[in-house]
Amino acid sequence: MVIDGNAAGPYIPRPEEPMPELDLAAGAAPSVLKKADRVSLIGLTREELAATLGAALGLDAKKSKMRTTQVWRWIYHYGVTDFENMTDIGKDMRASLAQAFDVPRPEVIERQISKDGTRKYLLRMAPGIEVECVYIPDVGRSGALCVSSQVGCTLNCTFCHTGTQNLVRNLTAAEIVGQVIAVKDDLKEWPSGGEDRLLSNIVFMGMGEPLYNLDHVAAAIGIIADGDGISISRRRITVSTSGVVPQMRALGEETAAMLAISLHATNDALRDVLVPINRKYPIAELMEACRAYPGLGNARRITFEYVMLKGVNDTDAEARELVRLLKGIPAKINLIPFNPWPGAPYECSSWERIEAFADIVNRAGYASPIRTPRGRDILAACGQLKSESVKARASERLKAASSVQ
Repeated sequence: MVIDGNAAGPYIPRPEEPMPELDLAAGAAPSVLKKADRVSLIGLTREELAATLGAALGLDAKKSKMRTTQVWRWIYHYGVTDFENMTDIGKDMRASLAQAFDVPRPEVIERQISKDGTRKYLLRMAPGIEVECVYIPDVGRSGALCVSSQVGCTLNCTFCHTGTQNLVRNLTAAEIVGQVIAVKDDLKEWPSGGEDRLLSNIVFMGMGEPLYNLDHVAAAIGIIADGDGISISRRRITVSTSGVVPQMRALGEETAAMLAISLHATNDALRDVLVPINRKYPIAELMEACRAYPGLGNARRITFEYVMLKGVNDTDAEARELVRLLKGIPAKINLIPFNPWPGAPYECSSWERIEAFADIVNRAGYASPIRTPRGRDILAACGQLKSESVKARASERLKAASSVQ
């Protein structure tokens, strides 16, 4: 099937890779979020934090709950990393906490700032485990952070740069939350929740497929949304999936997050090429799962993402078919001008073509904003993320790192 009119021959997509068995605990790699002699408190749920503090400090349930509330607020509301600064906790207790625990951050390997203010971060979670996340100002209420859920990706979407990077492993809840607090550090966004906040929205649209890492994604959302800490409302947290149908209901039930669907085509033949997971969960099954998403309604619409590819999926007929496909689903359609990356097999549709496509969708009653490309000059725009971890297999990187320790 020729879908790139400028290619010398037909474009043949790579076959979909099977989802590997993953070590979700990332035990094969010593994390920078965990010191050898101290336990990291980042990424623990409230219940886990209470159990951890109680066991280490010999606290009964009542005192453990009280200390948990105090420590949680210092970590996630005030951004404190030094137990000595947790001033409503007694001096002796602070010393005990400092001896047993740590409040670490991912290592910021690189920070790039676009001419439009977008910031891209390359973060090291462990030797050979690096991810990118992107802060985009003036999105949502004030600014959005696009976080990663995996190192690499297994889905091989042919328009996405991350799809050219093999999957290394899932990120833990600590490593997902670590992206948020590292960016809040850089933005000087402490204490959390101020009226002048710069970070108001979280989108799981970075590296990886969040629904292949649902346990850790759900735990991270619980921490990010907690009102005593980072305090970003679940209605301002959006999880984007390429269509892992069996996990969609669980996402809604466990997180109450907003849902986005990486759609990009209106028929199975084309979506099989652009988003290969469609071969396993075709469009009809995906739409059925969307209609059953918990909490769906006009106040909680699903966002359908549609990348505009020149001569591939951008005709008037496809716009009309998109409207037909989404009939009866409370939805908005996010049209995304294709963001090029080195070696990409596609071109972006012309602005005139994108506007004509949007006009058809708008006249059918759907909001269809055209996403303004942000951070293109630093490869931080949608579909452009790819970490340095791809330079070598993770096992080789880990072996090299351990040999010099």
